Amino acid sequence: MLTKSPINRRTFLKTGAGTGAGILFLPSGIVTGAVSPNDKLNVAVIGCGGRGGANLNGVKGENIVALCDVNAGNLAKAAQRFPKAKTHVDWRKCLEQKDIDAVVCSTTDHTHAFVNMWALNRDKHVYCEKPLANSVHEARTVREAYLKRKGKVATQMGTQIHASDNFRRVVELVRQGAIGALKDIRVWCSRIPQGGDYLPEVKPVPGHINWDLWIGPSPFHAYNPGYVGSCLKWNRFWDFGSGQIGDMGSHLMDLAFWAGDLRFPVSCETEGTPLNPATCPQWIKAKWVHPKNDWRPAVDLSWYDGGKKPGMPTKVFNRDSLFKGVLFTGDKGWLLADYGFRIMMLKGDMTHYDSPTAEQLIPKSIGHHQEWIRGCKTGQPTLCNFDYSGALIENNLLSLVAYRVGKKLEWDADNLKATNSPEADQYIRKTYRDGWVLSG
Repeated sequence: MLTKSPINRRTFLKTGAGTGAGILFLPSGIVTGAVSPNDKLNVAVIGCGGRGGANLNGVKGENIVALCDVNAGNLAKAAQRFPKAKTHVDWRKCLEQKDIDAVVCSTTDHTHAFVNMWALNRDKHVYCEKPLANSVHEARTVREAYLKRKGKVATQMGTQIHASDNFRRVVELVRQGAIGALKDIRVWCSRIPQGGDYLPEVKPVPGHINWDLWIGPSPFHAYNPGYVGSCLKWNRFWDFGSGQIGDMGSHLMDLAFWAGDLRFPVSCETEGTPLNPATCPQWIKAKWVHPKNDWRPAVDLSWYDGGKKPGMPTKVFNRDSLFKGVLFTGDKGWLLADYGFRIMMLKGDMTHYDSPTAEQLIPKSIGHHQEWIRGCKTGQPTLCNFDYSGALIENNLLSLVAYRVGKKLEWDADNLKATNSPEADQYIRKTYRDGWVLSG
């Protein structure tokens, strides 16, 4: 049972309101060979269109020394802005460039883990667009590679809403016991993916797209323009993405993970639309059980997508039009939140709760990209480093393993294994196309 202040001030500050989410308030200078904050990093940007363009804007104040994209149009536009940068089509060749300090990865989901691993193996700082990986095994592999280099490189997953003030206030309310002992977290997004089968071949492949490199480590599929462009085109396919739990789940489950101080579940079960060998489900309902830790009891965590939503505990929260959200339930009340708002409803008064002092508030972010740049230069830890985000993505993608197996998984996180389901192994770890190595 929580006391009036479930996390005391010392612990709250020490954890930065999130175990594994990066420690705040520590002295800088941890990174070996850290550069002066006034110096500029030499950055390679891999993936220059879509989110890649946004991430490029986020780091444009540094030295952009390399640009890489399988789409010649995207590459040419980026090169016009940064004419001194060397250009590459193959990210593996890009990472051979000797003057690179840091890498920004904004490729399609099925190559994220590969770029991350190759960059980490070369001791580069890495910023990776969400999700960090496209399988449970990939998420664990990237996380462990970072932990081997922790204190030497700075990492950040591109869940930029983590830098918002609203997320910080929600984390403080939950962690400091405003709704009492945390028991349950429900997360949802009403976006409905298209489903369907792999797309028919369309010839010829446009001259500005290197289709073989776009496919990368995934099983080969002939070119179709329906795969290319927005993530909503390609992330619905098993070979290229992980549906809504991989996409929007990276953002919304981030708030649940941070506020709930979650790490690795002990079980997971998922139901959804009938299994399709080509595409992710059009809706799922997933549930994980996360064990108790030193400040809260065990927590049930649930995810709903494709139009499915949890029931609301009070009429105040019964918002049929709410497209997405996170609902925290404690023994003394509820807290409903989205990217930009929060509403709390208590069962009684607030005499159980001590508002945090100004010193206990999580500091305002200098910006998600800027946090990573500062970490690269000074060693100050980042909040969405690959330790924290690796666990988050591993948790999320485990739901798709349970869905594909069709049974509740008893999860042994230490050994990355479902103890009651040997058939789950085929979905925990992906098989790659010949010539592609995850940890190169």
